Amino acid sequence: MADQSRNSISSFQALVTNAIAEPLVKHIYTADPAAHVFNGKIYIYPSHDIDAGVPENDNGDHFDMHDYHVLSMDSIEGEVTDHGIALAVKDIPWAGRQLWDSDAAYKNEKYYLYFPLKNKEDIFRIGVAVSGKPEGPFTPGDDPIEGSFSIDPCVFEDTDGQHYMYFGGIWGGQLQCWYKGEYDPAGLFPSAGEPAIPPFAAKMRDDMLGFAETPRPVQIIDRAGNLLLAGDEDRRFFEASWMHKYNGKYYYSYSTGNTHYLCYATGENPYGPFTYEGKILTPVIGWTTHHSILEFKGEWYLFYHDCTVSGGKTHLRSIKVSELNYNEDGTIQVIHPYGELSPTW
Repeated sequence: MADQSRNSISSFQALVTNAIAEPLVKHIYTADPAAHVFNGKIYIYPSHDIDAGVPENDNGDHFDMHDYHVLSMDSIEGEVTDHGIALAVKDIPWAGRQLWDSDAAYKNEKYYLYFPLKNKEDIFRIGVAVSGKPEGPFTPGDDPIEGSFSIDPCVFEDTDGQHYMYFGGIWGGQLQCWYKGEYDPAGLFPSAGEPAIPPFAAKMRDDMLGFAETPRPVQIIDRAGNLLLAGDEDRRFFEASWMHKYNGKYYYSYSTGNTHYLCYATGENPYGPFTYEGKILTPVIGWTTHHSILEFKGEWYLFYHDCTVSGGKTHLRSIKVSELNYNEDGTIQVIHPYGELSPTW
């Protein structure tokens, strides 16, 4: 047993040594980075991990975050500023618990922070808070967005100025309770040979405070046009939606969850269908993988997280950034966060 422990420590240290990027901040634990350019600066909207003393389980109860901090950078290599608490559970009228992954958007000379939170019935909904500054503080609405459910909101601004929200996450994110149209607490999953549970998308209203339509499922298909199946765990959607546009094409990216990959699919319009293209990031230290993709000053970057600072504690993560490159055909070059090494699961 002692030899196994020493080997485990040695393997972890080797991964840390070979990491291609350093954590952006170490004074707090941060995860799920949503990065945007506002006013010529990079603003990052991460989850704020804490050790809440909750036992780990597959529903993610140990991810019991209480607030959000907003970070900013003048350059990728520059100093990171922590602007402090932008929004806290105690300030949200409809709050129950667990402030998970958020995202932000700008329109109408205001900044909007979108956040998943369990209500007083312990059901995840998505709320919105508003500020006159990208760093907040943000003032939340009295109620969640009507028609919202599950987790991981990503709000994408298309080139025509229209905004769309992509959202959803299975297991602890409760998407399996909703994908058939109404809430079912049993949360039954499809069999391995059936189509996987899809994420959802909805056009935003002009005031950015709600949906302009009923959320619709996002189809992720293979090159033959078939929906990815629930048993295809290396490719099917789990959580962590992100949308960006490159050379006129829509790139929908997401996490496969229990197989620990970031993957992407491409399409011709913001609703899809999106054809699976491949992996963006191979597994990191820590169970979850969550990201955003940003263009800044003509270069592209992947923001993600791992658990190197906490020594591998899966609920205490730290955000990182790495250069992201495209091939001539528009495919994304796979990023290996520890070079040739990879964590074992």
